[in-house]
Amino acid sequence: MSSQAQLLPGTLDLLILKAVSLGPLHGYGILLRIGQISNQALLIEQGALYPALFRLVRQGLLTASWGTSENNRRAKFYELTITGRKRFREETQDWNRLASAIAVALAAQPEEL
Repeated sequence: MSSQAQLLPGTLDLLILKAVSLGPLHGYGILLRIGQISNQALLIEQGALYPALFRLVRQGLLTASWGTSENNRRAKFYELTITGRKRFREETQDWNRLASAIAVALAAQPEEL
């Protein structure tokens, strides 16, 4: 069994917003950052990342601009917009509420019912 977790639907956008909230990043940098902040428990496929980035830019949550990567290559860098910061805060609160509710449900004992 793999030590890497499977992403739940809808969590990729939240992880991208978190990664970019820590500073502007290019696509591959976002993949590395998500791995880093999850202690390598979450590794995202490039085939899933780039459509999500395109969608987040289209929704106005990220901006994209061309720049030069650390290995001197042309790359598109992503940053949170004001709307993206607001959405990130809201989705983080929603996720924390959901995770807390699931933890309570999983901890329930027969004598408590």
